[in-house]
Amino acid sequence: MANYLSIDVEDYFQVAAFEKVSPPGSWPQRELRVRENTDRILQMLDQAEVKATFFVLGWIAERCRELVETIAAEGHEVASHGYWHQRVGTRDRTLFRQDVVRSKHLLEDLTGRPVLGYRAPSYSISPQTAWAFDELYQAGYGYDSSIFPVRHDLYGFRDFPRFASRLTRSREGVWSVGGDTADAGDGALLEIPITTLRYAERNIPIAGGGYFRLHPYAFTRWGLNHINRVERKPFVFYLHPWELDPEQPRIGGAGWKSHIRHYLNLGKTEGRFRRLLRDFSFTPMREALAL
Repeated sequence: MANYLSIDVEDYFQVAAFEKVSPPGSWPQRELRVRENTDRILQMLDQAEVKATFFVLGWIAERCRELVETIAAEGHEVASHGYWHQRVGTRDRTLFRQDVVRSKHLLEDLTGRPVLGYRAPSYSISPQTAWAFDELYQAGYGYDSSIFPVRHDLYGFRDFPRFASRLTRSREGVWSVGGDTADAGDGALLEIPITTLRYAERNIPIAGGGYFRLHPYAFTRWGLNHINRVERKPFVFYLHPWELDPEQPRIGGAGWKSHIRHYLNLGKTEGRFRRLLRDFSFTPMREALAL
């Protein structure tokens, strides 16, 4: 079964865990390491003959234009991670609209191809920010992958379906899961949530990021195999280039929880990722639209 592999192209100083101590105004003064780290991922994907979706931050794309062009030239999908890495709930609707339109146009200009997908920083579309679906649809996106159906202090849409679902907009402007296309007022948007493992009536994060570094690889492989073989569903896996960089500069002042979330087991990520590429089959997320 082909699963969906996604890479969130942002740098170590732009993560939500450091948003209070590393605001956007400080970014130009920090060491940029995303080029080399993303190149490492591209080399591993080339060796494994795997294509993926790269959700590229617009701020990064403007400074690493050749990197975006390389990603597209090597046959990977380029999708949008917004322009500024700021959670949806921390911005008003007008700023969000400007952000998703700006990043989409920038990436399309660099690649010469339509950008179909979007992923919000820190998976931050929630029940309180469901208006974001309207803005994504109006901006011309075909699918979104911003929902994490878990409970978390920074994100979470706990009761959303665990697997890809069509969102339809009623004539009254209300978005809902499923529904008859004929009844849709203005159109539809595909939502591809971050994959979780259902256990003891809870959704357990298992398919990437800090959870990939936290769980032993044997547990991750077992859980993802369960999703493929028992539930017979593809999973969405995600990774950040900075997670393969244990030598990255340390950022202080964010607190012990943020420090653990960001730096835990960075030295193990590359080896685990290589094993993942051998153990499972992958395809870009745009393929979900065809299904």
